[in-house]
Amino acid sequence: MNKINLSTAKPFLKWAGGKTQLLEQFTKFFPLELKNGSLQNYYEPFLGGGAVFFFIAQNYPIKKAYLSDVNEDLVLTFSVVQQNVFELIDELNSLKTEYIKRDDHEREKYFYKIRELYNSERIKIDFYKHSADWIPRAAKMIFLNKTCFNGLFRLNRKGEFNVPFGRYKNPGILDQENLVSASRVLQIAEIFLTDFENIKNKINDDFFIYFDPPYRPISLTSSFTSYSKYDFTEIDQKRLAKFYGELGVNGNKLMLSNSDPKNENINDDFFDRLFSNFNILRIKANRMINCKAEKRGKITELLITNY
Repeated sequence: MNKINLSTAKPFLKWAGGKTQLLEQFTKFFPLELKNGSLQNYYEPFLGGGAVFFFIAQNYPIKKAYLSDVNEDLVLTFSVVQQNVFELIDELNSLKTEYIKRDDHEREKYFYKIRELYNSERIKIDFYKHSADWIPRAAKMIFLNKTCFNGLFRLNRKGEFNVPFGRYKNPGILDQENLVSASRVLQIAEIFLTDFENIKNKINDDFFIYFDPPYRPISLTSSFTSYSKYDFTEIDQKRLAKFYGELGVNGNKLMLSNSDPKNENINDDFFDRLFSNFNILRIKANRMINCKAEKRGKITELLITNY
């Protein structure tokens, strides 16, 4: 493990709204205190794929990270990568071997078999107590993430994963080097399942906190909230803004991302009003997910800071 270059660690899940494409821009807006080492604690309460965490942990002198989310399987999988990476690799290798030896038709049948197992086994999992049962479940989640349509994670109201087969010729089911590297980086992290408001129990006055909530839809036909059984409504956006304001009065440095409604309606000032007491920046991004190809391309996203 010591021979692996930690700078290569990157997200091991594809996640809607992932921030990999924006990291270079983000570096311009990170607080000076993060860069000079006076902020040594990092908190990310909407973990998702973890792109920002992996980048910060490998490029800035933080000593402790707190990572949380309300998605049970996401938290479970990160915990397994952190604590059981070699057992996870063995499970993934078995899934990969069974998958690649099949033809296209049989691969599709195998995908739906694993998806059915993943859904049926959910009721047996205690998501609050790390156990050996977590390892095959994390492997199935990574397998489904790599072989389903567009790498989406979407649950129906019953909590069942319902994304269809992706028909990829060579999906990256197992990236052993990256998983081991990610596991090493995650050793500085405490990973837990909770709502974002509960982070106040962990915070003192020397944190950099990055919020990446489910985005408010930029149009009536696009919604990141549809990728989860957990709705993040405008009421929740307002709840988050209120909480952000409460945290912003102490010495912590805060940064928050969200969609820019002005991409669709120049008069929509929803976030400008919610965060009127903070710095609101607009940065360029690529809209990667849209059913209409002409709707993909350059847009602006919001970056909101208290510094």
